[in-house]
Amino acid sequence: MDKKITPSSIFEAVSNLDEDSFPPVHLWNPPLCDNVDIRINRDAKWFFMNSPIGRERMVKLFSRVLRLDEDGIYYLVTPVEKIKLEVEDKPFLIIDFSIEGSGRHQKIYLTTNTYEEFLVGKDHPIRIEVNKQTQEPAPYALVRSNLEGLLSRNTFYKLIDITTENDSDMGLWSDGEFFKFS
Repeated sequence: MDKKITPSSIFEAVSNLDEDSFPPVHLWNPPLCDNVDIRINRDAKWFFMNSPIGRERMVKLFSRVLRLDEDGIYYLVTPVEKIKLEVEDKPFLIIDFSIEGSGRHQKIYLTTNTYEEFLVGKDHPIRIEVNKQTQEPAPYALVRSNLEGLLSRNTFYKLIDITTENDSDMGLWSDGEFFKFS
C-alpha cells in the first residue's frame, strides 16, 4: 500500500533540515511521487489539492527544497521523494527591498515572500520581460540557482522611482552592475 502524501508528510520529510541553509537538492535523485497536486500561483501562494497552505513555516521549508530541472518542471525534492509542482509564473514573489549606499556604489537587497534576502548583482540579476501582446513589463530577479522571483507591482514601482540614467538607458545600479529598466 502506497503512503498517502500530504503537506504534513512532506513537511515531516524536510523539517529536520537546517532552516537557514539550502540542502543539496541538485544532488538528490529520488523517485517521482505521482498524484500529488501542489501549485504555486502568480502571487507565490502555495496550494495543496486546491487549498491554500497557510503555515508560513511549511511554505518556507518547502521553498528550500524547490528545484527547477532541465525539463522546465519545478519539483519539491527530498532525499526520498520528488514531487512535481505546477508554477503559474515564478515560485517566488519579491515583496520588498533595502538599499545601502548610493549611485554606482549602492547595493540593493531584495526580499522574497519566504523572507530570503539577497544582493542584486552579477549573481542575482534583475531582468524585465515585456509581454508582446499587452506590452506590460514583468520584472524578475534571480533568487538562487535557476529559481527566479517576480517583483511585486509595489516593489517594482518603488524601484522605478529610484532609477537613474546610464548611457541613455534608465535602470538601477547595484553591487557595481547596471540593470536596465528601459
